[in-house]
Amino acid sequence: MEAQKVVLTCDEVAEYLRISRPQAYLGVKRGDIPSIRVGRRILIPRVALEKLLANAGNTNVTKEGG
Repeated sequence: MEAQKVVLTCDEVAEYLRISRPQAYLGVKRGDIPSIRVGRRILIPRVALEKLLANAGNTNVTKEGG
């Protein structure tokens, strides 16, 4: 059995999320996709990405008024 990677590249995240490579880099730049920089490399921690996806639909919206 292959061990899961601890960090992913932007290319791997783009493939995993089924988005384009530029969209993955834009998500990192905007802070939508959690990342760390090691030199010039951008790495996305797998745990942080999984946590982000798990919480994606859990936004608490309260209706004001009526």
